[in-house]
Amino acid sequence: MARAKPLGKKLRLAKAYKQNRSPPIWVVARTKGEFRRHPKMRHWRRKRLKL
Repeated sequence: MARAKPLGKKLRLAKAYKQNRSPPIWVVARTKGEFRRHPKMRHWRRKRLKL
């Protein structure tokens, strides 16, 4: 990927990066481990981003 990215693409990549996190520990504790993994989690090699 290019080193100098357009600002719009950079912002979209940053949003995708922030979304791709597991839920906080307090959420797992509050739901008694029922909600361990975020359903929209994405693996960088399996699923491509549409940017």
